[in-house]
Amino acid sequence: MIKTIRIVALLLVLSLAVPFSAQDSFTMTPLGTYSHGGFDESASEIAAYDAFTQRLFVTNSEVDALDILDISDPANITLFAQIDLTEYGDGIQSVSVFDGLVAAAVDAEEVDGAGTVVFLDTDGNFLNSVQVGVLPDMLTFTPDGSKVLTADEGEPNDEYTVDPLGSVSIIDLADGVENATVTIVTFEDVEIPEGVRIFGPNATPAQDLEPEFIAISPDGATAFVALQENNALGVIDIASASVSAIVPLGVKDHSLEGNELDAGTDDGTINITNWSVFGLYQPDGIATYEVDGEVYIVTANEGDTRDYDGYSEEGEIGESAIDPDFPDFETLTTEEAILGLGLTEADGDTDGDGDLDEIYIPGARSFSIWASDGTLVWDSGAQFEEITAEALPDDFNSTNDKNGDFDGRSDNKGPEPEGVTIGVIGDVTYAFIVLERVGGIMVYDITDPTAPTFINYTNNRDFSGNAEEGTAGDLGPESSVFIPAMDSPTGTDLLVVTNEVSGTTTIFEISQ
Repeated sequence: MIKTIRIVALLLVLSLAVPFSAQDSFTMTPLGTYSHGGFDESASEIAAYDAFTQRLFVTNSEVDALDILDISDPANITLFAQIDLTEYGDGIQSVSVFDGLVAAAVDAEEVDGAGTVVFLDTDGNFLNSVQVGVLPDMLTFTPDGSKVLTADEGEPNDEYTVDPLGSVSIIDLADGVENATVTIVTFEDVEIPEGVRIFGPNATPAQDLEPEFIAISPDGATAFVALQENNALGVIDIASASVSAIVPLGVKDHSLEGNELDAGTDDGTINITNWSVFGLYQPDGIATYEVDGEVYIVTANEGDTRDYDGYSEEGEIGESAIDPDFPDFETLTTEEAILGLGLTEADGDTDGDGDLDEIYIPGARSFSIWASDGTLVWDSGAQFEEITAEALPDDFNSTNDKNGDFDGRSDNKGPEPEGVTIGVIGDVTYAFIVLERVGGIMVYDITDPTAPTFINYTNNRDFSGNAEEGTAGDLGPESSVFIPAMDSPTGTDLLVVTNEVSGTTTIFEISQ
């Protein structure tokens, strides 16, 4: 342990929507919320917006359907239609909309079965469907709407005896949706550079790489693919439907000043400090934007581990074998330190003797900005935990499915940044990052990618309520959609947030 920062609790008067701002003129006010289903059933995960009809399209995994919401009056959100997609597979994964065309990704029933993309109009009428790679976990249109790309995760079965290829499917709509064609891009015969995590048992690199999320360059030429478990980005040339590169993202050194974290749950305090551990960035949601002709990639560094019956990389301090010569070894394994901190046992045994000489933990508890070649430009460091500690001193690092869990997630990915959306208001470019565990939305000005500034933190959660009874507000934010004023039903800038645990979709009005 190098340096300790203790956050002194502020006396804050907190309403249902917790605001904490570095710029008082910037506010996010909840206008309305729609409840899609039951508690912790993934009834609201991914959303897309159509400006012409003023409708939201929200994936509802509880009933394997697409919920179409009328948000012409955001204070009175109504269900226009619920589209049952069970005939196309085992579960809806993602949705995207472009110029009145809706695309929904559906998983297959078989672990190695081809996924399906279903095309609908904005009333929910079926237009066409095509088969894509295995487990299309996310999909997106290119900026001109001529193609749809899916991130086909290709996860193994629970016994880890079947491990499908990860892939990116490119659906060409040039001849109309009724004549859509599909090209599946795999990672076979692709050079894997050092630093990319390839560790699944008996898996080839092409099987082990698992696409999680896609962000497309503003010119529509390049797709950047988050390979979350592999701690890497894939770069796809869309025109040639080929892999240009696999880029390792490296690690975050939590022993360095600015990279502090609260890594212990048993000390009973907020203790954001330096420890000799490395964080794997492992982004979930990613987005792109352009500054002075250069493309930048923004990542929400959630972290993820493989935990199956047939193989698990998960361990923790106090149970995993750690080299007794590890710095401050005796200190680490006390309740006052980081006993119980979740780690991966797939990395860190540098001398091959069966114990960990270095400690690697999933996620970086931050968001980052990267150059298009994978060079790290900026990272938010310890700011997420510092900000939430000050805003929510009694509920810091809570989990997302119950209240009264102070410090409960400090030993496992902390606030857990899940997704990122970019929005432009005036001449300012903002990043909106949702925090899956403690909840809420972080807002940063990223106009200068080398020097982002914190703007606002808002959390539409009631920590005095009961999560299972539906009185705790928004829980488990999964994704967000920025609606610029010109496309908004209110004529003002809006942010839509879907919440997986509470099964709610909430619309915020942005003022500045």
